[in-house]
Amino acid sequence: MRDPRYDILFEPMRIGPATAKNRFYQVPHCNGGGYRDPSAAAEMRRIKSEGGWGVIFTEQTEMHHTSEITPFIELRLWDDADIPALAKMARAMHEHGALAGIQLAYSGINGPNLYTKEVPRGPSALPIRTFTNDPVQARAMDKQDIRDLRRWHRNAFKRARQAGFDLVCLYGAHGFGIIQHFLSTATNQRSDEYGGSLENRSRLMRELIEEGRDAIGDTCGLTLRLSLDEMIGDLGFANSEVRDMIEMHAELPDLWDLAHGAWEDCSGPSRFKEEAAQESLVSGIKKLTSKPVVGVGRFTSPDVMVRMIKSGTLDFIGCARPSIADPFLPRKVEEGRIEDIRECIGCNICITGDMTMSISRCTQNPTFMEEWRKGWHPERMQAKGDSDSVLIVGAGPAGLEAARALGLRGYQVAIAEAGTELGGRVARESLLPGLSAWGRVRDYRQYQLGQMPNVDIYFESRLSADDILSFGFQNVAVATGSTWRRDGVARAHVVPMPIEAAMPLYTPDDLMDGKVPSGNVVLFDDDHYYMGGVLAELMARQGAKVTLVTPSAYVSDWTRNTLEQGAIHRRLVELGVDIVLNRTVTNIASGGVVTACVYTGARHELAADAVVLVTSRNQDDAVWRELKAREHEWADNGIRSIKVVGDAEAPGPIAWATYAGHRFARELDEPGIGDALPFRREVTALAAD
Repeated sequence: MRDPRYDILFEPMRIGPATAKNRFYQVPHCNGGGYRDPSAAAEMRRIKSEGGWGVIFTEQTEMHHTSEITPFIELRLWDDADIPALAKMARAMHEHGALAGIQLAYSGINGPNLYTKEVPRGPSALPIRTFTNDPVQARAMDKQDIRDLRRWHRNAFKRARQAGFDLVCLYGAHGFGIIQHFLSTATNQRSDEYGGSLENRSRLMRELIEEGRDAIGDTCGLTLRLSLDEMIGDLGFANSEVRDMIEMHAELPDLWDLAHGAWEDCSGPSRFKEEAAQESLVSGIKKLTSKPVVGVGRFTSPDVMVRMIKSGTLDFIGCARPSIADPFLPRKVEEGRIEDIRECIGCNICITGDMTMSISRCTQNPTFMEEWRKGWHPERMQAKGDSDSVLIVGAGPAGLEAARALGLRGYQVAIAEAGTELGGRVARESLLPGLSAWGRVRDYRQYQLGQMPNVDIYFESRLSADDILSFGFQNVAVATGSTWRRDGVARAHVVPMPIEAAMPLYTPDDLMDGKVPSGNVVLFDDDHYYMGGVLAELMARQGAKVTLVTPSAYVSDWTRNTLEQGAIHRRLVELGVDIVLNRTVTNIASGGVVTACVYTGARHELAADAVVLVTSRNQDDAVWRELKAREHEWADNGIRSIKVVGDAEAPGPIAWATYAGHRFARELDEPGIGDALPFRREVTALAAD
């Protein structure tokens, strides 16, 4: 049962008229579903209620059609037609005793209104500040606009209450909400009673909260989410002014919800942000108000959580990403199962769902957003089918997750690993700069497998097709991973590039094997995720003079979706890495490389002592291909199925591998579905003509 050290985390806490059963507070977070997939989003939140969270919030919910952030997919509360979907979510949150919260957002100068075609409105006339730099400007709100805005908020408060929510949060953080736009001198350049002094810039906030309380009466708590520091210099809303504002309005909201800076500051990946990274910014604020304070910091350790409470820093432990990685985190703490917590690794792959307008994923929790679509529960598996045994070839992320899930189903599982340790690529990549937390992918599964008597692990067991056919396992999963290519094939080159043998050539696998080049090194990054930037950092820290060349307009382009691209660029510049954008390497010679502009083809030579190619990967699927060619022998050897999974099927991010392993385990021995969809979806109903 629960360790008494953690009792403080389970104390009931008041938020205005509502009482949370404990201090575990799932702060608002997006999921890629929003208005398009409301049932999937609702069931995801219900699972968290089952997992023991005391407070559960929606994601950003657009409260009025004059401020929306298409193409990004969030929830909407534009009119009464949106209430049923939100009411379903509130009921799901309530199912196991959590308080249901909704975050209302009027995006102001972050709302380009590409769908509604309304003219955006903000405190001052300025360009829209969006991820995609939309060529749209907001007009300055006049007094009638402000009166309209206040009325729209009152309407939204009433609809939120009608939908059954216990808490309403006004969003003024991360640069995304109208309240922050009025508070910040960077976006509020007014000279009337809503601009200038801090008291004036706070006026709209006061009006919205006071009128909101009148609108919802004593049935709902009203919370306010603010950035702790805009981190944009003298014109921004700095931490010192945040403290002044809170002291000035200490008793205004029922709870202060505090989150650092822009989204990338608040939710930076573990490569750049440690657990509790925002502690110094929030420390001392609780002394300014009698109302409870919640803060975030990718909290995964119950000991750190307790320290945040006992030190007087926070009243509630705010979690988004940790609640995704393990929706049952509170229950595991309560039941004394700390070792079973599936800790967030801070890779931010969950955020990419929102950024790419797709259903979110989680590297650690492959059931995230599949709870309704596929009926996957994060802690429970269905019983095994009518076969008994499974051989898993390879102990990387796909193989380990398949073994864990199959073990829970009750199969007799054997893992054959060619090397001497578990983890595959995550064991290697977790040794690279900033990626140590990624080892949790291995550590969690290694511990779980160690508790299963029906799972056996065999090291130094590289298997041939003959071995696999002769062992007598009824089912086989080939999870043998992938290898980085040495020929430059990726996006810029779909066939091997010209390479002279005299040039020392390295791949990420070489560097992870400890073969790190020195001298003048050109790294060609046509992968565009984290690997190129990480290896440039590794070499620079070991004294090499690194030039990173990429066909993209950004270093590590795809990491814009994980909120770390800017941090990667800054880190490389600080380390002296030369960054060459919008150029591809056309060929590699004995003394250097030839690059070409991706737009004009203009050529330029770069001298080099060595070249590192971060391009694409080849599946290590030779044994699978041989087994497939010998499919006629399977039945005679007692084999019912053989499937290739993870990177051995098609290389991708680690989250793709854990998902593939989990899906294999879920679908083994299940009836075929033919051409039917492998998931449920919601289809827009046609309106009457």
